[in-house]
Amino acid sequence: MAHFERNQEATVYIGNLDTRATEPLVWELMLQAGPVVNVHLPKDRVTQAHQGFGFVEFLSEEDADYAARILNQVRLWGKPIRVNKASVDHRNLDVGATLFIGNLDPEVDEKMLYDTFSAFGQIIQTPNIGRDADTGAPRGFGFISFSTFEASDAAIDAMDSQFLMNKQISVSYSFKKDGKGERHGSAAERLLANQAQKNIQVPNQMFTDPNQYQQQFSQYGYQTNY
Repeated sequence: MAHFERNQEATVYIGNLDTRATEPLVWELMLQAGPVVNVHLPKDRVTQAHQGFGFVEFLSEEDADYAARILNQVRLWGKPIRVNKASVDHRNLDVGATLFIGNLDPEVDEKMLYDTFSAFGQIIQTPNIGRDADTGAPRGFGFISFSTFEASDAAIDAMDSQFLMNKQISVSYSFKKDGKGERHGSAAERLLANQAQKNIQVPNQMFTDPNQYQQQFSQYGYQTNY
């Protein structure tokens, strides 16, 4: 992580980056969505090569929202990059679409869970891996919260009983924290989520034509999905 005070609400996570991507290139690409404050691509301590992901801080939360909408899954050197909000307003988006992931390999960390499950929709907070309170060792399970039940349903359908790091994982709705033995994903929760989604305002778009920056980045294999 970067050693500076970042505005999480105006920050996006960018993943699946080609090894040839650089911070100046990412900066220039992200400028298509709005003014950029900082780009940070964590680097390997030994090789100093970036690890395929990073964080981009924009001047405003609206710019970050827009970047996640127009730049997610565009291609650099043939690879679809992932652009998702690094942090979102839990008060608006925590609808109860929280999943339990069991039988995790000890090598699976929060980044791997994020990279694996963010393909199904917006994750509203950093994945939580259960760890031993004394040693910090992973306990073989974790939790992921999505912004919609459509995303969490898709994740269950696609990932339950699949293999991650050579171990067959289980993916299901987690139990609620009230201790009554009920799982998330009930019909009542889904109804409330649908009502809440109607109240969320969508930021105004600043750009509508992706072709305006298609040509600029074509030398890097940049492609849109439009």
